[in-house]
Amino acid sequence: MTEKEYNQCVNDYADNVFRFIMKNLKHEEDARDVVQTAFEKMWINRADIDNARCKSYLFTVAYNQMIDHLRKAKRVSLRDEFREEMRVSDKPAHNTRKVLEQALGRLSETQRSLVLLKDYEGYSYEEIGRITGLSESQVKVYLHRARIQLKNYLVSPENVL
Repeated sequence: MTEKEYNQCVNDYADNVFRFIMKNLKHEEDARDVVQTAFEKMWINRADIDNARCKSYLFTVAYNQMIDHLRKAKRVSLRDEFREEMRVSDKPAHNTRKVLEQALGRLSETQRSLVLLKDYEGYSYEEIGRITGLSESQVKVYLHRARIQLKNYLVSPENVL
């Protein structure tokens, strides 16, 4: 990959990668750090990367960085008074985005990532498998189970109303 190809890859996919990581981490600064690290690793290894596969490489590295970040974050626990659900908000109590985010939040990290890669980013099962390191059949099974969980959560009136 040349410097020009690297810059083109950054221009083409930076927003998509950031959006994917942001939906998983829900914290802008952490998402920026993860994406920046992914681009840094891609720059360091650019000589070994085929330009045709730069998108897949970028998402794979970003996904792995995000998993590492989540593992580190799990070691830190917040005090009760700082938890998100304890904050006062002046936004409407029930809106579609909030319900969808809550539903996605109930999924495991892997399931949430699969749903976002397939339904938000439009990747094929094969591409998702390469990004996450899962087989294509595992991707299909995990995605199916995630969608069932989402459906069960979203059709329950107490979760939506």
